[in-house]
Amino acid sequence: MKILTLDLETSPNLAHVWGLWNQNVGINQLLESGEVICFAAKWYDSKDVKFFSSHEHGKAAMVNAAHELLEQADTVVHFNGQRFDIPHLNREFLEAGLAPPAPFAQVDLLKVVKKQFRFPSNKLDYVVQKLGIGKKTAHTGHQLWVDCLSGDEKAWRLMQKYNCQDVKVTESLYDYLLPWIPTHPNHKLYDGPDEQVCPNCGSEALKKEGRAYTSVSVFQRYRCEGCGKWSRGNKRIDSSEIITVK
Repeated sequence: MKILTLDLETSPNLAHVWGLWNQNVGINQLLESGEVICFAAKWYDSKDVKFFSSHEHGKAAMVNAAHELLEQADTVVHFNGQRFDIPHLNREFLEAGLAPPAPFAQVDLLKVVKKQFRFPSNKLDYVVQKLGIGKKTAHTGHQLWVDCLSGDEKAWRLMQKYNCQDVKVTESLYDYLLPWIPTHPNHKLYDGPDEQVCPNCGSEALKKEGRAYTSVSVFQRYRCEGCGKWSRGNKRIDSSEIITVK
């Protein structure tokens, strides 16, 4: 399975407004709409973090690079990517006249954090620091985006560092949460039906521990000694007839 971790940054919308709170901004007040200005991506089996920006590579080359990477991915890992990163990229593809990239599965770690746990904050930086697996790169806040949009080279170097670090800590969080991801794409579908591997991490280090029961069948239950995920075999080892009471 080819797993790609992805994170992108966008420019802000620019508009004429008459206040700072609870504003209803009309389309005729919009001066410039936000767009993707850079993205970072990392293949799971690689140490290299790829970075593309409209500043360094040009808008078209950046968008095409993102499209090509998604074309190759079986699964894309991100943090809030289903609501933010992927829709933004889809809009860029549409505006560039590109067809949709080949279908891929998505693992949105924000959804996993919200569903499986109760942290005081679900922000990426809080969660990874709480778990002791890293932290985001500090920056100058909104001013960083202002400086990048004005072409400041020093600001762009910081943006690249910030964006790439987000991908690294997202992948670290992915590793940490692997046994807790309930709908992870099944590695067995990619490794072959005859291979007994962990569905979440693909490890063959499965230990038999008890049985898994349904209402009519019994299956061998396994715990992965790699990531800790519980799974069950796909061959039924016992069954019972269903009795329907009329």
